[in-house]
Amino acid sequence: MQFPVMDSAGREVSQVELPADVFEAKINVGLMHQAYVRQMANARQGSHNTRSRSEIRATGAKWYRQKGSGRARHGAQSAPIFVGGGLAHGPKPRDYSKKMPKKMRRGAIRSTLSALVRDEQLVILDNLDMEAPKTKVMRDLLETLVGGQSALVVVAGEQKAVRKSISNLPNAHSIIANNLNIRDLLKYDRVIITLDALEVVKSIWGMGD
Repeated sequence: MQFPVMDSAGREVSQVELPADVFEAKINVGLMHQAYVRQMANARQGSHNTRSRSEIRATGAKWYRQKGSGRARHGAQSAPIFVGGGLAHGPKPRDYSKKMPKKMRRGAIRSTLSALVRDEQLVILDNLDMEAPKTKVMRDLLETLVGGQSALVVVAGEQKAVRKSISNLPNAHSIIANNLNIRDLLKYDRVIITLDALEVVKSIWGMGD
């Protein structure tokens, strides 16, 4: 597939060949959803903890006598129905992580990239280099390329000046091509990939696995 390459002024300067195995794969929404759920679940710490009735530090004595008070029968103030009592069936520390075969994870990335091409959400940029961080320059560049839409910028290497410039923008995010993931690809309206980053993407997610 021939795909247009844009420059920083938003003009088409050339064409690039997008490999069909990465950018024209079968779009499997169920697989993409499964990969997304897995990534979000694996990001959870699972460190939440609540105290049950047995863990509440309170007297073990009966709160008031069993009969004669006209009130309901209670054995302790640590019961879940009282303020300061234990929590019934509350969350405890647990592992939320999910497993997914490598072939399926890679298929989900290919499916997402193909969906971006189909929905015209992908932008290929010829070059993106900055000597020093300039938020205004980066904001103007993104405005030219994607208008007011949110954008994910995929770069080949660290490119600290570029990434620092993007980090100050509320509706944009940058990521290194090696760390491409389903959550970031689906989160933003447009995905901008530099030519250098495109080579990394093709080498990692091509069918030569």
